[in-house]
Amino acid sequence: PARSGPPARWGRAGRLEVLEARGLTVRHGGGGRGLDGVDLRVERGSFTVVTGAVGSGKTTLVRALLGLLPLEAGTIAWNGRPVEDPGTFLLPDRAAYASQIPRLFSETLRENLLLGLPATDEQIARAVELAAFEQDLAAMPDGLGTVAGPRGVRLSGGQTQRVTAARALVRDPDLLVVDDLSAALDVETERLLWDRIAGRGPETVLVVSHRQAALERADQVVVLDRGRVAGRGPLGELLESCPEMRRLWSAELVAEAGEQAGG
Repeated sequence: PARSGPPARWGRAGRLEVLEARGLTVRHGGGGRGLDGVDLRVERGSFTVVTGAVGSGKTTLVRALLGLLPLEAGTIAWNGRPVEDPGTFLLPDRAAYASQIPRLFSETLRENLLLGLPATDEQIARAVELAAFEQDLAAMPDGLGTVAGPRGVRLSGGQTQRVTAARALVRDPDLLVVDDLSAALDVETERLLWDRIAGRGPETVLVVSHRQAALERADQVVVLDRGRVAGRGPLGELLESCPEMRRLWSAELVAEAGEQAGG
């Protein structure tokens, strides 16, 4: 649903209409380029998926976009206005990030979700449901008061991933950025999560994924290959025009069929 929050929430830069990156170049410590002149355009209301083989630069791209990695070259603009320091600009409420390597603290689940953010029980419940964590939460001994970690309940990798997704969702960001969930979530749970987010979550989503559920839902797929854009567009077009996308898609069909057969 469209939001009509107070102007103060968005500041002079305004609500997201388009986030545009041009020529993003990142050099890794060993001298190799993690990204080489990558362009990315994310429009309000879109579901964009960044995909590629291991080491192609997917995580590097989203982390550079959010100011979590230094740029050697390139520009980032929000609604056409240059963003000089994305690390301080692209924070909630503008952008919320669920990373590939989730972190929980030895605190209650409520504290892990909020990290000091004021939120109502209804807002928390909505985020938990969007992240497909409500059944797990119901089974916790003290619900949101359950302590995670060594002093409490040890969560599985998939549970931890969904708690961090809920942490991003409870912030109700203009842009939700989610790095690869596939290491911790099975195919069906990830599909459920995307179905819910697409139906009732943030309007604009940027995802790193190779899973069918995300790729089939995407308005735009950006294919990376060794730090460069190998193709961009709807999945159907890329399967016709981009050899790297065809290769990745074929491999994913086999992998998911094997996972479901084994499950």
